[in-house]
Amino acid sequence: MNGGQHYLWRAVDENGVVIDILVQPKRDRWAALRFFRRLLQVAEKPPRVIITDKLRSYAAANKLIIPDIEHRQSRYLNNRAENSHQPTRVRERHMKRFKSSEQAQRFLSVFESINAPFRLRRHLLSATRYRLLLNQSFQLWNKTALAALVA
Repeated sequence: MNGGQHYLWRAVDENGVVIDILVQPKRDRWAALRFFRRLLQVAEKPPRVIITDKLRSYAAANKLIIPDIEHRQSRYLNNRAENSHQPTRVRERHMKRFKSSEQAQRFLSVFESINAPFRLRRHLLSATRYRLLLNQSFQLWNKTALAALVA
């Protein structure tokens, strides 16, 4: 963004639903501390287990902020978080990249909340159930959009 590299920090629950997103210019211990603090504020209850990649700054931040929570570092266990990046990357490509980290943070926070009801786990549903849930998602979207227009 704007000539510099930024990192997209993302917390995902066990169902693949994005809990929080944070765009930061660094990927060090202080950035991890900031993300963990923000995550604990947003989450309704503290997590039982945190799964991350093998970046050492996660372990350092975990020891300081939430030492009693189990922390697993694995190359393969964090696939749920990595796969949740895909819709974001597609959207970013269509927008021809973000211009600033503030724009990315604003957009991605809203995009995830709007995109989540439409990203059903199709492989776990029958065709009729999938159509029913998708119709419910669109009805909810139409109702919300109409309420926003009226207000």
